[in-house]
Amino acid sequence: MAKLTLQSTRQLQSGHGIPVLGYGVYMIPSSETAKVTLEALKAGFRHVDSAIMYHNEGPCGKAILNSKLDRSQVFFTTKIPPQSMGYESTKRAIDSSLKEAAQDYFDLILIHAPYGGKKARLGSWDALVEAQGAGKVRSIGVSNFGIHHLDELEAHIQSSGASQIDVGQYELHPWLDHSDIVEWLKKRNIVVEAYSPLAHGSRLKEPVLLSIGKKYGKTPAQVLIRWSLQMGFVPLAKSVTPSRIRENVDVFDFELEAEDMKLLDTGEYSPTDWDPTVDKD
Repeated sequence: MAKLTLQSTRQLQSGHGIPVLGYGVYMIPSSETAKVTLEALKAGFRHVDSAIMYHNEGPCGKAILNSKLDRSQVFFTTKIPPQSMGYESTKRAIDSSLKEAAQDYFDLILIHAPYGGKKARLGSWDALVEAQGAGKVRSIGVSNFGIHHLDELEAHIQSSGASQIDVGQYELHPWLDHSDIVEWLKKRNIVVEAYSPLAHGSRLKEPVLLSIGKKYGKTPAQVLIRWSLQMGFVPLAKSVTPSRIRENVDVFDFELEAEDMKLLDTGEYSPTDWDPTVDKD
């Protein structure tokens, strides 16, 4: 694979690039978000992943402003929550988020989960497409959609000529196998983002991680981020500790050998959080 750096990007179908490593702000209190996000930007992150459900879009926008970086240098994501599903509700949510974050546009907006039924899902997608055409968002995608939801959306896109899916975001790490969904996405040149790439820290003492980390002189967290990068994912690493934030970007000076990647291919299915992909509606 081509050598990755912190400045590397993956090409989206919209024509824009997405940085290969993102900073996630899930469950970071609003009162702390501006400070730690600014720390992440100082450490070299150029990709911030927020959501309406996180209640911290505003502090993320403030951190981007305070970083003194040009807005074009930071890739900023938000997500439409289940309670805003449907065409009109999603339109309102987009405008509200732009105002809350003090942004002229988002780089990426995702539908956070496939709840609400078919009509609501497709209505939300149409609102995203409309917002993309209006310049309110540059790229659009989905999160936590199962294959049946993806098939439904693909059929809608093909029949309506609507914009393509740019990104699919899922919980992905060696102990949560979504290989069927990943295959579906990659076959269509959709960039795969990995949230909770560190499994919320619940697996950092796994013997296999400790062993591989010792081999490369890296921490278990760095091994997991590197695994995600080599799987072709865009991992969204989260920490509120400055030293660990810096640690999480120090993953471009080594490469896991094939044998180590194989050791981390557990085939296990153990979500650390919700998994809406299995929703049957």
